[in-house]
Amino acid sequence: MSGIVLGGSPVSIADIAAIAREHAPVAAAPEVAERLVRARAILDAAAAGGQPIYGLNTGLGANIGTSVSDGAAGFQQQLVRGRDMGVGAPLAPDIARAVLAARLSMLAAGGSGISPHLFGDLLRVLNSGLNPLLPSIGSIGAGDLVILAALATCLIGDGRAEWNGTVYPSRQAMQLAGLEPIVLGPKDGLSLINASALSAGHGALVLADARALLAHQRAAAALSFEAMGGNPAILTPAIQQARPAAGQVEEAELLRGMIDGSALHGRRPALQDPLSLRCIPSIHGTLSAALATAIAAVETELNAAGDNPLVLVEEERVLSTGNFHTPAMALAFETLGLAIAQAALAGAARFIQLTGRARNGLPKYLSPVGGASAGFVPLQKTVTALTGAIRHKANPVMLDFLAVSEGVEDHATQTPLAVSKCAEMLVLWRQLIACEMLAAAQAVDLQPDHHCGKGTRRVHEFVRSVSAALGEDRPLGPEVAALGDALAFHRIADDRVAGHHLAKDRVAKDRLADDRLD
Repeated sequence: MSGIVLGGSPVSIADIAAIAREHAPVAAAPEVAERLVRARAILDAAAAGGQPIYGLNTGLGANIGTSVSDGAAGFQQQLVRGRDMGVGAPLAPDIARAVLAARLSMLAAGGSGISPHLFGDLLRVLNSGLNPLLPSIGSIGAGDLVILAALATCLIGDGRAEWNGTVYPSRQAMQLAGLEPIVLGPKDGLSLINASALSAGHGALVLADARALLAHQRAAAALSFEAMGGNPAILTPAIQQARPAAGQVEEAELLRGMIDGSALHGRRPALQDPLSLRCIPSIHGTLSAALATAIAAVETELNAAGDNPLVLVEEERVLSTGNFHTPAMALAFETLGLAIAQAALAGAARFIQLTGRARNGLPKYLSPVGGASAGFVPLQKTVTALTGAIRHKANPVMLDFLAVSEGVEDHATQTPLAVSKCAEMLVLWRQLIACEMLAAAQAVDLQPDHHCGKGTRRVHEFVRSVSAALGEDRPLGPEVAALGDALAFHRIADDRVAGHHLAKDRVAKDRLADDRLD
């Protein structure tokens, strides 16, 4: 497996996913060492000259007026331990690895003034496979200080960590991994914790998953287009170009490619299809654009110096900043959640159309036996429950904060909460996509004179590799779950992304999904 190099070319969300989930080895670009040494020298010179430097020779937050003149290194230990206040279930190991990878990527920018040896120690921890145990609740998005304090506490040997599937006191886990607890110098503790690494690291994983699910949603919608006898004329390029809203032209092209060769092109279609079918390009285009914005926001954080205080290497000075604050990332995830909900609700509408009373010559409830058969109609309740939960999680949270630290920290972004609820939404969305695929595949099977396009044929074959066509009534819930699980590990259609996505991320994403079904 090829490694990821920090501090050279920009780090992408796919890079973070490869580090976190595939244990891709990580190294630093040659110029990082020089950058760190220069930044540290500037920081030390400023402190020696008597400049008040937040978190180095002053207290934090409301204690900013307290001078720390002696025992600066010991103060960093106190600073870390005194802010390890998180609660909740531990973050999953891949998220913990993503957090550490994100912080290392940010530190490689050279603005923190961290001790150069400490950067190397962190790199060794990440490559060792040790997973610090981090709580899930505690950050309000004004930097992820409380959660990162748990990371730092673990790395100095006082917390807990997972090694080879077992949780140990961190000092013991580090010994098993062949590591020593890290030693903090002046400002090193603050450099570890005062950043948005939880938001950016977890956010990168969520976006990698969301991008894969958008490809699956495209596939499900295309199969529904076949099943419902959609009118291909709606995909005419001139129609899309007449109102080239975000992503609409590209999404219409993708859907047109999926149904290329379909029997739909030789039929007399309905004059106007339901909006959930007719407006697929604009609905998916909006989602594609929101995803691109969120990716840009996260990758900005991954490749930037979000430190406070910040060492300006070229200007050779140290200044306080608000660079740890992430309102743009919070807004991007809130917008993405709403766009996902829109696409999910359109998929649910197509499911209801398919599984209700006869449409396009289909039997009632998609049951081939008729009579008292329930067919697919009970699954409408599951679909409704899924959409209800998705809508609930789409409600914004970025404005839900209180002033803390005696009013010094009187604004927050709630970015970690926006990210985590988006992650929960993806689990629900994947099940909803599975429901649509099952119904659409059943509808296609009930039209023996119909043949699908080259893309939709692959989608149908994939569904049937997991779930057989419905004859007599049987429990479909387990099959929805099985298909949802399969979607988490496979790609089943052309998942080219719109032109505003980075080509390097498409290549990196291919590395993350080897099990392509062609």
